[in-house]
Amino acid sequence: MSEAKRRTVGRPANAAKAGGGHSQSLVRGLTLLEYLAASPLGLALSDVAEKAELAPSTTHRLLQALQSQGFVTQDDEQGLWRIDVKTFRIGNSFLEARDVVATSRPFLRRLTAETGETANLGIRDGDTAVFLAQHESPQMMRMITRLGSRAPLHASGVGKALLAWMPADERARFLDNRELARVTENTLCSPDALLSEIQQIGRQGFACDREEHAIGLHCVAACVYDEHVSPLAAISVSGPMARIPESRLLALGTLVRQVADEITAQLGGQVPR
Repeated sequence: MSEAKRRTVGRPANAAKAGGGHSQSLVRGLTLLEYLAASPLGLALSDVAEKAELAPSTTHRLLQALQSQGFVTQDDEQGLWRIDVKTFRIGNSFLEARDVVATSRPFLRRLTAETGETANLGIRDGDTAVFLAQHESPQMMRMITRLGSRAPLHASGVGKALLAWMPADERARFLDNRELARVTENTLCSPDALLSEIQQIGRQGFACDREEHAIGLHCVAACVYDEHVSPLAAISVSGPMARIPESRLLALGTLVRQVADEITAQLGGQVPR
């Protein structure tokens, strides 16, 4: 008997086809999870089906399968679908597995204790910064960012810090022929203005967000580096202008940069000299 023949003995004739069908369903189900994860308030069945470009009946069948395993849930009153606790646990285990996230948590707690403000950690994903960890300020009025949320690189403290230490050729491609979206009236939408800001960030070692991502909010951020002096992530402290006026930004920036350097050392990275 040939090797090929031996490999197929006892295998149903339609096994390959069935396997392909299961793979397609898996991919579709994971795609639905992505859409729901990006919509924390929930989505109606019709909206999920439209986003996934699937028939409502197919979408409903996939959502029911995900629901049976605890990955999604449906609101009884409005009928909206949302991610459920099992999806959160899986996502959280991913965050814990990343050394930079686990290592940074006690440093974020320390920053909040020392400043009284919310401390964050984010990484770059394409043209955006994604927030992976946060320690909230105890103040009644405070900045809260949903974990997994994104901010444009050019319009956030974390994003601008990551941009400032991005390899020069990669940063040039980012700025070249790009329309920088205006998030607030203070967003730096000119590549020349942004480049000038990046040069200032390089000199002082930290980035400032002066109401560029949200009106009334100030933020300072600094990078955490790997052993190749490449930015792994950035940490930040953010809060309302009433508590972080311009006069406090520079002092906070120095502190955030020092703590970022400590995280870099803890991870075995190298700070630019």
